[in-house]
Amino acid sequence: MANIIVSACLLGQPCTYRGDSNYCAEVCRLAEQHTLIAVCPEQMGGLPVPRPPAEIVGGQVLTRDGRNVTAEYRRGAEAVLRLAQCHTASCAVLKARSPSCGKGQIYDGTFTGQKCAGNGIAAEMLLDNGVPVYTEEELDDIQF
Repeated sequence: MANIIVSACLLGQPCTYRGDSNYCAEVCRLAEQHTLIAVCPEQMGGLPVPRPPAEIVGGQVLTRDGRNVTAEYRRGAEAVLRLAQCHTASCAVLKARSPSCGKGQIYDGTFTGQKCAGNGIAAEMLLDNGVPVYTEEELDDIQF
């Protein structure tokens, strides 16, 4: 049995910027054999639900209306990292393409749905500290 950090929205918690979830039954099934630790880096960083959409632009996280929320995203990422370390998490399963949680590919900052290579703030911080990160699209790749 492993401890796994998981984006709360994937577990059905209504914490996305829209105020809904990104429920993923396959992710929830991990709870049959593992302990899942739900996180929402944006909320943990102090942002409300719902909130304006945000994307990474030139290394900063900006909302569609131009507000800089980088500090909130970093604060949330640090909280997620502390939880991962406290629980000796084997890995994290985070929401694909999110400015917090995306791994390998995120939205490009134009708010047009275009994608580019990159990681979200929390995903990057976990990876930099040795915590393997997967998205809900990579569940078959998880190694414990």
